[in-house]
Amino acid sequence: MAKKLEVYKCDLCGNIVEVLHAGAGQLVCCGQPMRLMNENTVDAAKEKHVPVVEKVEGGYLVKVGAVPHPMEEKHYIEWIELLADGKVYRQFLEPGQAPEAFFPVSAAQVTAREYCNLHGLWKA
Repeated sequence: MAKKLEVYKCDLCGNIVEVLHAGAGQLVCCGQPMRLMNENTVDAAKEKHVPVVEKVEGGYLVKVGAVPHPMEEKHYIEWIELLADGKVYRQFLEPGQAPEAFFPVSAAQVTAREYCNLHGLWKA
């Protein structure tokens, strides 16, 4: 059973879904079960993926990696998400943009996630 805010991917067509309301059924795409994307939290590759969250004036700045992540046509961050006091904020990115997002929110408890088109889901 899928849980709220889990991210799943179809290994055939590439569809990605985030669960907004959990149900008893299985998530299926292209006739096969979708794969749960586990959130990575430790960088081992030369590219840095773990989000860096910084409290700044007016909200939170989330950068991808201590060293900025590549933002090339074939390798880039598709989206950055901030989970703040039970609410979800997301910013979609395109190749060529900076691998960062500003979220003008005030919250006591925050978690950041990002999705790299080649290396999957990351969390901090």
